[in-house]
Amino acid sequence: QVQLVESGGGLVQAGGSLRLSCAASGSIFSINAMGWYRQAIGKQRELVADIISGGSTNYADAVKSRFTISRDNAKNTVYLQMNRLKPEESAVYYCYAKKLGRSVTYWGQGTQVTVSS
Repeated sequence: QVQLVESGGGLVQAGGSLRLSCAASGSIFSINAMGWYRQAIGKQRELVADIISGGSTNYADAVKSRFTISRDNAKNTVYLQMNRLKPEESAVYYCYAKKLGRSVTYWGQGTQVTVSS
């Protein structure tokens, strides 16, 4: 089992910044992908960004140039730096992890991000 613990959410004004963290523990061997999804009220969960073990990254078009995902392998932690936040990006942000060759996706409990206008 993999445990994911997110932190860093909160309330910020439009145009502000937040940094989310997600620390992985437990059976973390073979994790090759980690990233972030978000889900706003009444909407489907959507991919925000992810990072593969080799360092390649992928972003949703809506967040490119404003968000940056990074990974500290020594700390088994992935970060999401979010800049110039918009009110419509208020959502619960979920960290996820996947192992190479496995279909199971591990999820964190989510952290609320609220962007006020």
